[in-house]
Amino acid sequence: MNFKLWNIYRAWRQKIWMRVVAIACLSVLSVILAQLLAPYVPELVALKAGSDAVSQILEILASSMLAVTTFSLSIAVTGFGTAAATATPRATALLQEDTTTQNVLATFIGAFLFSLLGLIALNAQLYSQSGKVVLYIFTIAVVLLVVIALIRWIGHLLSFGRMDDTLDRVETATRDALIARVANPYLGGRPLNGPIPEGCLEIPAPVTGYIEHIDMATLQALAEEMKGEAYLLQIPGSFVVERGPLMYLRAESLSDEETGSLQAAFAISRQRAFDGDPRFGLIVLSEIASRALSPAVNDPGTAISVLGRLVRILTEWNGRAVVEPDYASLHVSPIRPEDAIEDAFRPMARDGAEMIEVQVRLQKALSALRRSVPEAFDAPGADLSAYALALATKAGLPEAEIALLRRLSQAGTHRTTGNVDMSV
Repeated sequence: MNFKLWNIYRAWRQKIWMRVVAIACLSVLSVILAQLLAPYVPELVALKAGSDAVSQILEILASSMLAVTTFSLSIAVTGFGTAAATATPRATALLQEDTTTQNVLATFIGAFLFSLLGLIALNAQLYSQSGKVVLYIFTIAVVLLVVIALIRWIGHLLSFGRMDDTLDRVETATRDALIARVANPYLGGRPLNGPIPEGCLEIPAPVTGYIEHIDMATLQALAEEMKGEAYLLQIPGSFVVERGPLMYLRAESLSDEETGSLQAAFAISRQRAFDGDPRFGLIVLSEIASRALSPAVNDPGTAISVLGRLVRILTEWNGRAVVEPDYASLHVSPIRPEDAIEDAFRPMARDGAEMIEVQVRLQKALSALRRSVPEAFDAPGADLSAYALALATKAGLPEAEIALLRRLSQAGTHRTTGNVDMSV
């Protein structure tokens, strides 16, 4: 698929209006089909089916669906606001992309459009008795869809926008992104662990924003065409500045047209996205915990819940996958374990320095990661453990509590086979 078309599809696929348009098209199609299928319905069946009742059903459907749609939309907006106020505004994007909410709202709007179009066609006397029977059958099907949507919506509203629901969504999105990146740590290219070779040409960023996606296949084709090799320090989630370094290319020369082709392989957005960027998910979870630890909220329980979720996510790291590169001319910088540890735990070490229950769980979380994935998190986990211990000491915790934290910090260095007790 063309890269630009694919980016448009990615941007549109989770928008609610896409589902609304799809259901609206089905509504129009059903009204048209009712007219086309009318000749296949015997007149005797039409007389016995009570086809005249379809007008009353459509009137009820039209009057009720508009009110239900407006009310449901206000509930959804309230849920977005609740998530932004209690968790973080960054998490509302996941709620807005919720398929259940979008499907329910699209069903309600589609039912309203269907009933409205049906009434217009009936009042225009476009249907015979047989046509009304077909429309009646479609109307019953739409009513069943509305009932199913209402049942799903009622059950969905019991948790939609609540703190646990928001945390579950962020955790799932972050975990999926991390699993995908660990399975393909270099995006199909070769590892770039050292400095950029000398003599490389710098490719500037065309705009300022966050890298959302990289068309690796196009970059590989361009690098082969130019008989060069590309070096990507900037990966999905990286912030680039207009005319700042986007990538480097080892080649003899580069025309403006070739530079534009290389730049076009990067999808740059104004905002960071969860898809393909596990570090963003870790930052959002840590941000939720930091807000919970603020004096205005004072909810250490949420921070402790976030710590458990972060451990559950990062244990998916399980080392770097050894895969043959699909794009041999591209050298890609990986996500570093120390960056992931700092994104996840540093804010809580700072904001929860005065809370012994948070510090205890933090030390246990770091110990669990150091034991579970030592090749990745042993050194950065030890550094952050020492950092958290220093902050807790400076915050003035009693010596007995500092001694407990020190023992928990040292426990992460022992290679035991048992699980770490994550209870406070």
